[in-house]
Amino acid sequence: MDEFLLPVMIVGMLFIGLPWLIFHYVTKWKQAPKITNEDEKLLDELYSLARRLEDRVSTVERIVAADHPDWKTSMPLAADPTDFTTRRN
Repeated sequence: MDEFLLPVMIVGMLFIGLPWLIFHYVTKWKQAPKITNEDEKLLDELYSLARRLEDRVSTVERIVAADHPDWKTSMPLAADPTDFTTRRN
């Protein structure tokens, strides 16, 4: 009985189970909501705002570090704004 059941299960999984799984996730992927043009514009605006705010913060950090030299050693975010290795995410 085992000699017959094992090959039938393997063939069933290969030709029925695997395609069903693939087609299931393909249809889920196609039903996923799409990003509209308004969403793209909003993301672009948010990205530019984040970049401007990051530039402002780095400017303030450089000013404070110039006024108080010991502040730079205690604050890791006061490093070079182009050096992304010391920044926290």
